[in-house]
Amino acid sequence: MKSYKLNIVLFEPEIPENTGNISRTCVGFNVKLHLIRPYGFFLNDKKYIRSSVNYQDKLILQEHDSIEEFLKSVPKNSNLFFISRYGLKTTDKIKFNFQKDTYLIFGKESTGLPKDILTKYIDHVYRIPTTDNIRSLNLSNCVAMLVYDYHKTNKFKKMHKFDPFKTVLK
Repeated sequence: MKSYKLNIVLFEPEIPENTGNISRTCVGFNVKLHLIRPYGFFLNDKKYIRSSVNYQDKLILQEHDSIEEFLKSVPKNSNLFFISRYGLKTTDKIKFNFQKDTYLIFGKESTGLPKDILTKYIDHVYRIPTTDNIRSLNLSNCVAMLVYDYHKTNKFKKMHKFDPFKTVLK
């Protein structure tokens, strides 16, 4: 049942609870998580472990020392989508190709992705639409929205549509 066509990439994550929530989402949706150093916490941080609900043993994690190292590791012909408030296109315009590896790349909580990266990949920078009441959304919520959208667009293939633990409502 494991398929890692979808990859979440966090550039220099700062908040352990966000990364923990994202780790749990990745485990639940068979998504590989990439973390780009430096982090604002250690992976043995209690807040990270608590928010990931101790699913680290099931998490497929790859760490990178820099965004350049990460980009060099991406297979050719992969789909790269950089998610930023500065995106000129909205995420509803993303066309997922389920035959290719897909990378959804998110910036750090305080400042997002570096401007030089956004400029270099401007045709692949997308924005989650919001009102003008806020500057940005929570990182783990953004990841969850797009992971869900990816799987919904793919008709939840390889996902359990019913409770795999066979619990019964009474």
